[in-house]
Amino acid sequence: MVVLVNSRERVLTALKHEEPDKVPIDLGGTPGSTGIHAIAYNRLKKALGIEGGKTRVYDPWQQLAKPEHEVLRKIGADIYSVTAPPKRWVPSTLPDGSSCEVPDSWNPVQMLDGCSAQVFRGKVIAKMPKGGLYFDPVYAPLAEATVEDLCDFDWPAPFSFYRIPNVKEVDTYVEGLAEEARYWYENSDFALLGTFGGGIFEAAYGLRGFTNFIRDLRVNRRFVEALLDKLVETNLEYAKAYLKAVGNYVHVIMVGGEDMGTQKGPVISPATYREMIKPRHKELWSYLKKNTKAYIFVHCCGSIYELIPDLIDAGADILNPVQISAANMDSKRLKKEYGEIVTFWGGGCDTQSVLPRGTPKDVENEVKRRINDFAPGGGFIFAQVHNVQPDVPVENILAMYKAVHEYGKYPIGRS
Repeated sequence: MVVLVNSRERVLTALKHEEPDKVPIDLGGTPGSTGIHAIAYNRLKKALGIEGGKTRVYDPWQQLAKPEHEVLRKIGADIYSVTAPPKRWVPSTLPDGSSCEVPDSWNPVQMLDGCSAQVFRGKVIAKMPKGGLYFDPVYAPLAEATVEDLCDFDWPAPFSFYRIPNVKEVDTYVEGLAEEARYWYENSDFALLGTFGGGIFEAAYGLRGFTNFIRDLRVNRRFVEALLDKLVETNLEYAKAYLKAVGNYVHVIMVGGEDMGTQKGPVISPATYREMIKPRHKELWSYLKKNTKAYIFVHCCGSIYELIPDLIDAGADILNPVQISAANMDSKRLKKEYGEIVTFWGGGCDTQSVLPRGTPKDVENEVKRRINDFAPGGGFIFAQVHNVQPDVPVENILAMYKAVHEYGKYPIGRS
């Protein structure tokens, strides 16, 4: 057994499909999928006895807090999310009335119906209903577009949930990112995760509208091909600036989300993925892999069992969130079939039923089961299946991390 105490070495060992001293832990390393809602985060800080600090909501759409260094150390996390800081943080209020800070570019207004709305260039792009907990994307800018319109479209990266780069302004999107990455690389032992964005499938249906895009795949192939090619083109241009800023510092690069699964199966057939999406994924991911040593992290929710071989072939080194409650996503089966060639980052605790509605003992048993399935031989980073939601009892959050430390020591199964 290799004995390690350094978080960075621990993560890199696991990513090489070797066994470190214990299972690495992630909380908030990926904006959007391994995080924690700011309301739940404040409860966790209180339970950990942490006073002061600042709850900064770095994903206003999902109201996710960026975990502070002290919180990460208290729970034993090994990964840090490298994100460009906003020009300024401004005071705001969470849905439960507690205080937080948000990027200065996020300034929702109250509407007559009681909802909060984020407006960009005269368009309402996101809404939180009265009494809600999140902002939902409500604007599909390409819903009525033609192929010809794509040439002139002004990609709205800073305000898009789907993080589409605007090639005219790529340098502004990485402003401050190199300094952030360098600081944490040189002044911490965290493994660093960079979020490139780089969405193709999910970005396409976000821009076009889900129903429109799925229909387009069958009856409007010319438009789909043009849109997907445009997304590859703009992402490749953005990748040049992104890798120049962080390529020498980050150990993992998240591409997407690329949510292609429902609870019961893939959104599109494997054949359609291979024909329309996979070649674009391969082109973009290959560029990243050729120009950095970082591992490629692909976020894809739902039942994606049928797509996993193609995702790996396209260049995915890591799969997340590993939605174990979805059809055909049994943890033991996934590990047996793919555990030697892809890292499972997530799947550590079901977030649909166990974490929010189980007892602390249920959470402990769930974590023990998933660690026993996923962790042997390395290739596993612990995270709950998706973001910790505001209705999760803090006792269950604490039970989850306690169980990881108890049952996640190598060799697995000795506790």
